[in-house]
Amino acid sequence: MKIRSTTPVSTSRATRAALVAVSAVVLGAGVFQLGPHVFARDYEAEINALNQQAQQAQNEANRLGTMAATLEEELGRINAQIDSIRTEIAKSQQKHDALVAEIAKNKLAIEKNRKVMGKILSDIYLDDQISPLEMLASSKSIGDYVDKQEQRSSLRSSLNDKIKEIKALQAKLEENKKSVENVLKDQKAQQTQLASKQAEQAKLVNDTKNDQNAYAALATQRNNQAAKLREEQAAANRRALGGVSIPGGIPGGGGYPGVWANAPLDAYVDPWGLYTRECVSYVAWKIHSTGRFVPHFGGAGNANQWPSTAARYGIQSGSTPKAGAAAVMNVGYYGHVMYVESVNGDGTITVSDYNLAWDGLYRKYTRLASGLTYVYF
Repeated sequence: MKIRSTTPVSTSRATRAALVAVSAVVLGAGVFQLGPHVFARDYEAEINALNQQAQQAQNEANRLGTMAATLEEELGRINAQIDSIRTEIAKSQQKHDALVAEIAKNKLAIEKNRKVMGKILSDIYLDDQISPLEMLASSKSIGDYVDKQEQRSSLRSSLNDKIKEIKALQAKLEENKKSVENVLKDQKAQQTQLASKQAEQAKLVNDTKNDQNAYAALATQRNNQAAKLREEQAAANRRALGGVSIPGGIPGGGGYPGVWANAPLDAYVDPWGLYTRECVSYVAWKIHSTGRFVPHFGGAGNANQWPSTAARYGIQSGSTPKAGAAAVMNVGYYGHVMYVESVNGDGTITVSDYNLAWDGLYRKYTRLASGLTYVYF
């Protein structure tokens, strides 16, 4: 039914609001009589509109899917940063606790040394109350006296140095403690900021995925609507046959070239400018296979255009059925064309075609000969 389009199509991605607001295109569904032809609902225009909407929705869903993946990667990096800062906080806290314990230990050492120093000073004070002559008299010898004096002086000096050393260490520990506390404060502030960023990023990922799912659902809805319209178009074709039962389609039947018959519908364009597995491509091939001339349709090969296109090449048309003719049925937007296999004596013809039920399949059946336009190649 379809021909190859000669007009390039360019579609820009619709905005989210515009795309969500898109509804199915609904044209007049009634069938009306105009002269000798029957014009039916323009199913193909509706199907094309739905397919376009479905593609737009799917493109947006794909874009959002990519965005969600990128956002999840960023969320993963944030989570890694949070884990890292938690580890650093734990280390800093451990260091802080060790410093606090060391400071407490030094305080005890200072206090202990002060007590020892106090006792020594007390002893020295008592000794100072004794005159040198009395101390010398109480000593075993002059050497013993000198040793006692030197020992007292050395002990006093040693304790003073020890207390100074401990105080210096205490001051250093206090300084380190303050530094670690500042680091902890900064790290906890970073943790709070990262937690806020994590929550924001997680919400963004969730919202993006929800939007992605909404667009995917919209694409599915439009595809389902298009499929339903194809079924309605097939039903219209059946009605146009005058109640004739349409037989089941045969994949690759009728001798149609396998490279076309086994490919998806509309996968190729044949030598006559027609999409493969469509009714027009099959009939053009069928006529050509009998050695007759078939023109290149050049963008005017819809089934309902065949009589006028053929006339430009001097090929006549009429209402009398003939074996080997192309039988054109004016139904839907494109019409439908069949190959007349034989003309029967009861007012019927036996025809073969492709894609009558919009499935790209071959059929051969008998139908009424009236109401058709025949092109005599």
